Amino acid sequence: MSDVPALPVTFRPGRTRAVLLTAGVAIFATITAIALLLEKLGPGERLSFIVTAALLFGVLAMLARVKVVADDSGVTVVNIASRRRLDWAEIIQVNLRPGDPWVFLNLSDGTSLPALGIQPGIAKQQAIADARALRALVEARGPRDLP
Repeated sequence: MSDVPALPVTFRPGRTRAVLLTAGVAIFATITAIALLLEKLGPGERLSFIVTAALLFGVLAMLARVKVVADDSGVTVVNIASRRRLDWAEIIQVNLRPGDPWVFLNLSDGTSLPALGIQPGIAKQQAIADARALRALVEARGPRDLP
């Protein structure tokens, strides 16, 4: 079995998060600057530019919020628009197969939960290491005797 990391531990796609938040700030600043510099725009039009910029930043911030947090009592999976708390016993398997966009957790109820906090997009080796670490935690803390 791999080395089991100390708890609590948070897995998140750091590089992807940095790119998304940097792009969000740049887009917001650019659109806001354009709104303020265009002399022919009225106050309502300027406001609509700024609101649009804020909405674009909000979407990118939601994409950047994904994470997987493991602690003594279980795992919290935070995806784009959802959050789910799992007990260790609910997680049967951690999967990151070649070509998968992110980790999938096979659950005791027969379903699979995507965990977007571990994704190989920009940082493949980090995602593989994170998936292995989460797998080691599940093996160490999950159900002991499976049918």
